[in-house]
Amino acid sequence: MRQALETMLSMQHRMNTRVHQDWINQNFEWYRAIWIECGELMDHYGYKWWKKQDPDIAQVRLEVVDIWHFGLSALFHSDTEIGVLAEEIASDLQRAGEAKLDVRAATEALAMTSLQTRGFSVPQFAVLMQACNLSFDDLYRHYVGKNVLNFFRQDHGYKEGSYQKLWEGREDNEHLAELMETLDTQSGDFPSDVYEALKVRYPG
Repeated sequence: MRQALETMLSMQHRMNTRVHQDWINQNFEWYRAIWIECGELMDHYGYKWWKKQDPDIAQVRLEVVDIWHFGLSALFHSDTEIGVLAEEIASDLQRAGEAKLDVRAATEALAMTSLQTRGFSVPQFAVLMQACNLSFDDLYRHYVGKNVLNFFRQDHGYKEGSYQKLWEGREDNEHLAELMETLDTQSGDFPSDVYEALKVRYPG
């Protein structure tokens, strides 16, 4: 787990540096992105008791992965050592124990904590993972896929506003979810495979 966490932290640092060279010292409001992503997760899960809604679990889990990107970012400080931070996160993930909340309650608890602390709670995030039946291995696999998508977005004009997020009437996240089911996650070139598959589908 620690090695996987170090890999994810390194990938996140690289992605954030792509957006801003000195991103750690910009004090971006990562907590705000976290609670807004929680709202998007709720949309995919469904909360409207007054109409029929079927949870889109695949998209719910992708929103959890999106939250993880922002959460990892929020944990960095100017003096952060990735190995030490990975060890702290591994310990915090295990602190959640057998806490049982449903998806809605776990999502609200994480959003509330983020708003109250303007930070990110790894144990609370672990509770949300449990509620969504998302294993750490699945988190890692989907994180790598989404990180590649983020690089793909940047390479195709996301920051400049020219990137097309909707492909054939569906968001790129949905295309990513489909592609992840067809690609070999054990491949040594898995990140490159994801990037190339996205490139084939992208209409731009």
